[in-house]
Amino acid sequence: MDLKSNEPFWLIKNGLIESYPSLKSNEECDVLIIGGGITGSLIAQQMIKDGYKTILIDRREICNGSTSATTSMLQYEIDVPLYELIEKIGEKGAVESYKACSDAIDTLEMLSKLIRSDAGFKRKKSLYFAAKKKDVKWLKEEYKARKKAGFNVKWLEAEQILDQFGFENTHGGILSKQGASIDAFKFAHELFTHNEKKGLKIFDKTEMKKVEYHKGFNLVTVDSGYQIKTKKIIYCIGYESKNLIKEDFVDLKSTFAVVSEIDDDKFKNISSTLVWNTDEPYIYMRTTDDGRLLIGGGDEDFNDAQKRDALLDKKEKEILKNLKKIKSDYQFYTDFVWAGTFGETKDGLPYIGEHKKFKNSYFVLGFGGNGITFSVTGMEMASQFMKNKKHLLSEYFKFGR
Repeated sequence: MDLKSNEPFWLIKNGLIESYPSLKSNEECDVLIIGGGITGSLIAQQMIKDGYKTILIDRREICNGSTSATTSMLQYEIDVPLYELIEKIGEKGAVESYKACSDAIDTLEMLSKLIRSDAGFKRKKSLYFAAKKKDVKWLKEEYKARKKAGFNVKWLEAEQILDQFGFENTHGGILSKQGASIDAFKFAHELFTHNEKKGLKIFDKTEMKKVEYHKGFNLVTVDSGYQIKTKKIIYCIGYESKNLIKEDFVDLKSTFAVVSEIDDDKFKNISSTLVWNTDEPYIYMRTTDDGRLLIGGGDEDFNDAQKRDALLDKKEKEILKNLKKIKSDYQFYTDFVWAGTFGETKDGLPYIGEHKKFKNSYFVLGFGGNGITFSVTGMEMASQFMKNKKHLLSEYFKFGR
């Protein structure tokens, strides 16, 4: 499965940061992580911290899947609004899921400082505005639900949004204090470098072909014929899990993103804010650390990579047309356009935990717009799982829920 189009901004901006060898011998470990993206890097960080002998493999170059195509908007808001999630799974699970995403942003900041990251972690507010007048009613209900749950939020009228951000044709919205952005591609590479020095073994261009299940361990055969004996496997394969798990548990979608030329002055009023709206599909935008505007949307059902990439020109026009509605005086000059694939679940929540058909194994699959923050929650959950402990969110993130 091709998870991105050919020209994601982060891959071009950063180039080839690091290269790793393929597996050329039999190995043995406590934990084998499958998947070398941002999720795999975070889980590797936790496993090394917890003292496990850890190996990570990826069938591509490290971070060259969906991590290179992410917009890296770090939000506590889940794609399913809080008030709606409460109706779906109950107040406790919904609020705790939202709080876990909020805590994840704090954890990422601490982790960035710990490894002295140069990936541009930046604290930002988050503006969620009503794209249509009819959306105001439920968006105000969402505001009340967040306020009740203890989140630092403020309701802005359309005039206030125009005054603060220069956005026209809005109908009010929620301004949240908690949010951030980062270069996830670079950050994942930094985590790998940090943990390789502590004993993590990394092999790219190494594809899992077969798993034999034994009592207390699994034997994994890779494409070169070599084998890895491991006590536990942790799958961090995101949307490609659809190829491995046969039941229908996630819908794959394509999303499209456009990045402007550098123009520091034009974006000053939103440089410290993540922006998204209630449209279906919604648009989202943020600035980059080098003074560009990144804006995305135009989501479609994912069929195949060729059909998705054939839509790039059409989707660029559609996204910029939506930008014109709220920023009529702004002339956008495109520098990069790409598409990525993401997963949408019935409740907007990830799948983190065991699957009955995969023994001695765990999955950490962060889906939706919160993939990165869900993966941070997955660090804590995986740590608990390895110690045979239960986690508060296990019931809400499990398969078969």
